[in-house]
Amino acid sequence: MDHFVPERRLDDYSGTSTAANRVDLCTVTLLRAVLGSDPAKAALAVSALSPVFSYVTEGDGFYRDGSFVQHTSIPYQGTYGGTLLSGLATMFAVLRGSPWEITDPDRQIVFDMVERSFAPFIHDGFCMDLVSGRAVGRVPYGDHHRGHLIAAAILLLGQEASAAERARWQGMVKGWALRDAHRPMLATAEREDLGFHARLAAVLDDDAVPAAGEPSGHRLMAMSARAVHRRPGWCAALSMASDRIGHYEYGNGENLRGWHTGSGMLYWWGEGHGDHYSDCFWPTVDPYRLPGTTVSTKRLADGAGEAWGGSRPPGRWVGGATDGTYAAVGQHLNGLDSTMEAFKSWFFLDDAVVCLGAGITGQDGVPVETVVDNRRTAAPLTVDAAAGWAHLAGHGGYVVLDGGPLRTLREERTGRQRPGHPAEATRSYVTLWLDHGVDPAGAGYAYLLLPGASPEGTGARAADPGWAGVLANTARLQGVRIPSLGITAVNFWNGGAAGGLAASAPCSVLVREHGDGTATLTVSDPRRDLDELTVTWDRPVDGVLGGHRLLRGATTGERLTLAFGRLADRGGGSQTVTVRLPRET
Repeated sequence: MDHFVPERRLDDYSGTSTAANRVDLCTVTLLRAVLGSDPAKAALAVSALSPVFSYVTEGDGFYRDGSFVQHTSIPYQGTYGGTLLSGLATMFAVLRGSPWEITDPDRQIVFDMVERSFAPFIHDGFCMDLVSGRAVGRVPYGDHHRGHLIAAAILLLGQEASAAERARWQGMVKGWALRDAHRPMLATAEREDLGFHARLAAVLDDDAVPAAGEPSGHRLMAMSARAVHRRPGWCAALSMASDRIGHYEYGNGENLRGWHTGSGMLYWWGEGHGDHYSDCFWPTVDPYRLPGTTVSTKRLADGAGEAWGGSRPPGRWVGGATDGTYAAVGQHLNGLDSTMEAFKSWFFLDDAVVCLGAGITGQDGVPVETVVDNRRTAAPLTVDAAAGWAHLAGHGGYVVLDGGPLRTLREERTGRQRPGHPAEATRSYVTLWLDHGVDPAGAGYAYLLLPGASPEGTGARAADPGWAGVLANTARLQGVRIPSLGITAVNFWNGGAAGGLAASAPCSVLVREHGDGTATLTVSDPRRDLDELTVTWDRPVDGVLGGHRLLRGATTGERLTLAFGRLADRGGGSQTVTVRLPRET
């Protein structure tokens, strides 16, 4: 142990001694201290944890918006993060009441991150793949395994948490366990972790612990280019790459074809689809046609780009604005080892995601495609080409507003169940995509994703052009208006105006009229470089009821003008201002 983990590995918080790796090293050092009855090593194991209990603004660790990054540029709650949480929970438990009890004054960050960083990516007991780096295709149902690991760590850590935190966490884990029908959590724990099994069984048997349901709302973690949207009956998650977050991670022979997972991959789960990306999805899906992505079909070598997430696109405008319920999210996308460029926006709503693309260009000599969806299913697909919609039985609907026609493919695909093993798996897929042609110059698209919609509901939405109005869809700005929700949202790639909103610089703006005489305007600086920003809403406003401290000035009356200070320091986070609207007469 002293050979592989010498004490000098803990001297400097850098390289392979950060975040989850640092916790692993401290755990090994503590074990060495126990084996050798060495109090000094035990003290070192504890003191060397301190850097983990600090927020970071770059590189590995926890960010204030809930992001967790490992390997400099990979969002990693699902694998390294789970290891970090499990290791800390174990060390807290082992050292409780001893002379080496962990009492770091900043340790609360770990407890805060349970709900701010980890829980958003757990859905019905599994951990979403968009925060699991190269591990996504390691084993079938690996997402459920990672979710169970995090659940086990949360219950163990709860023994050290406050009573209020412990109660919330137990209810949360109980809900996950009861809803995980595809890999039952209690049965798995009985085979793999008897301590977790005992703690989970006690919670499940305790009628005083109510099972928490799936939350509803939107979480946007701008610093890791990830978003999660939850509404009753469905959940979606978005994976993007940026100048700080890698296209994908490969290493140690794993995830060699994950090239496009950061190209706007849109995961979504409906009722009963908790295993959709679990059951041999990664070894069998077409890696050039991941759902939601816009890609050049240029053939790429296995492991294209730099290993360990080292390949990052130059685009800085990646993020968006959310009021906690709805969101406008955007990505200035540059393809991996490609000339392809695109401006992509997603507007997350109650029963739909409005997807826009513009400025799609490429000079690779091959077609560029936007993959509307790619579902692992043999379900019947209905297409009404004349009306511009399609419906996949048991899944949902799709309405093409612009950029059609919609192309479709049904196929069986075969791949190895796990890297390095001969066993193969064959799965059925239904793919829907838009073909932008060879070397497009300024192509675009607009479509609706309708999770859980019926054929009738899909057709009705296609027949109602006023439900979602596209205000703009260019390489300068993209925006929509949803009258039924009182929403106007615009992603400004440059300063400009659309739909009664104007911005002096690149930003994201989400306006929501609430029906009670108030409205909220939520803004963000996805590029993280604005010293000042002015936003104008061409709508009569009586007054400002509340705003963020960065709101430096407001003018009301016939129109609203808001002046913000240095948003660059907010890490791409959203700032909301509440205003009072005139009474209708």
